[in-house]
Amino acid sequence: MPGTPFGVVHLDVPPVTSGLAIGSLLAGVAAILVSLLVFCFGLAGPSVGGAWAAGAFTVLGALAGVGGIVAGLLARRQIRRPAPPPAVRFAGGGLAVAGLSCGAAGLLLSLVGLGIALVVQIT
Repeated sequence: MPGTPFGVVHLDVPPVTSGLAIGSLLAGVAAILVSLLVFCFGLAGPSVGGAWAAGAFTVLGALAGVGGIVAGLLARRQIRRPAPPPAVRFAGGGLAVAGLSCGAAGLLLSLVGLGIALVVQIT
């Protein structure tokens, strides 16, 4: 403080990678991997219960995809929020965007795989 013998020191806290961003990326990658199972069971046909198995895995892929999207949006909000100097700042914007895109791709691929499974089941 000016005019006094005391000083105020703010220690610089290094940014921390957001856990939401990491979780978003993991959920998005899981959604893409599950969508591959949807395609595999969908193309295998009715001999292995194609449409039923593809439908079950589509639910799992859709939940993982939506989870990745929601966690990515929350992580981006957490990262953009300004923090005063003594507070912890969050990093990982690229992880959040990657989680968003992987989650959306996994959700879309799961739904497309279910559509293909239904078409194969009908024919």
